Amino acid sequence: MKLLEGKTALITGASKGIGRAIAHRFAERGANVAFTYLSSVEKGEALVSELEKNGIKAKGYRSDASDYAAAQQLINDVVADFGTMDVLINNAGITRDNLLMRMSEEHWDEIMNVNLKSCFNTVKASSRTFMKQRSGSIINMSSVVGVKGNPGQANYAASKAGIIGFSKSVALELGSRNIRCNVIAPGFIETEMTGALDETVVQGWREAIPLKRGGQPEDVADACVFLASDMSTYITGQTIQVDGGMLT
Repeated sequence: MKLLEGKTALITGASKGIGRAIAHRFAERGANVAFTYLSSVEKGEALVSELEKNGIKAKGYRSDASDYAAAQQLINDVVADFGTMDVLINNAGITRDNLLMRMSEEHWDEIMNVNLKSCFNTVKASSRTFMKQRSGSIINMSSVVGVKGNPGQANYAASKAGIIGFSKSVALELGSRNIRCNVIAPGFIETEMTGALDETVVQGWREAIPLKRGGQPEDVADACVFLASDMSTYITGQTIQVDGGMLT
């Protein structure tokens, strides 16, 4: 039996990078996959057929999780289309980097809406379904930057630290209903975004990591598989750093 067989997962922001890797890993492990995308329409549509090759049901939704009403509609649609929802992964996120002295109010608010408020929106909207089932695994994507901070990323760090505090509170509130809520804090993960950076800079980052390499999106996806599966039924309220020892 595949590790996630019979489960339905919703992954936000799955058209590229880490979200895409999570969607593929879940499909490979037997889960039905619902996912959202926003700007990357072609990639989002192509992902459905890629996932269905694993013999599972997949469907993409063009939806903005930072919109409260849209998030509620999204959860309703997923439950209606799949009949259930067992796993929620809040992966959608953006950066608007700048030093605090130059940071605009707009870029602060935008980060808080997309990175942090979207977690509130989707978790609140899905909690009724999870409580009815008396089961559910919520996985919220933070970052090592949310644990230690980073110059030029005060807004991003605040949003990702907020996700950790939010998730711990959710774990305490919903634990009695057998609903788990955990956080994954990725470190330096090599995606399309890092591929555009200067190779010498990237190599310098790799050398500073104890495992001497950048992480792959699949490294994060595998941690998600574990937290979504029945292998982690006694784990909640935790932050797992997938960072190659960066913060050790």
